[in-house]
Amino acid sequence: MEYLIRTARITDVDRLAALCELAPRSSDSSSPMNASDLLRQLVYLPQASVLVAEARREVAGGAVLALRPSVRAGGFVGTVDFLVVDPRYDADRVTDALLEELLRSARNKACSVVEAVRPDDPAERTRWERQGFTEAGPRIARSVAARAAVGRV
Repeated sequence: MEYLIRTARITDVDRLAALCELAPRSSDSSSPMNASDLLRQLVYLPQASVLVAEARREVAGGAVLALRPSVRAGGFVGTVDFLVVDPRYDADRVTDALLEELLRSARNKACSVVEAVRPDDPAERTRWERQGFTEAGPRIARSVAARAAVGRV
């Protein structure tokens, strides 16, 4: 089966959000916004690439590449925010096709490096390694999201 990789449209957002909910890692609900709201914004922003894999006019998977400037990296850093595949489709082929297009998009947007969270699943890690991804050490992070006001009168 052939997979068409294309830029996501606003009409793809609900299906992508549903796939995100099925993915174990993306089911964390700590974000103050839901996936659909964020994806709707990203579809129109130039500093992100939202892609879908399509098979027979059905969304088989999707991915988001977000860009940030980095002095240390010597240009932009592309972060694969998520990559999801519908379990009814071939995960190897969909992942390979999405990653190839994300890497092409990153090169076109002058990224010097593309990073992602290391997958826990060995099969998934192998898919990423086939595309040239290697471990680059641990990262640290701190949330700056606004917390919901609780108990204020």
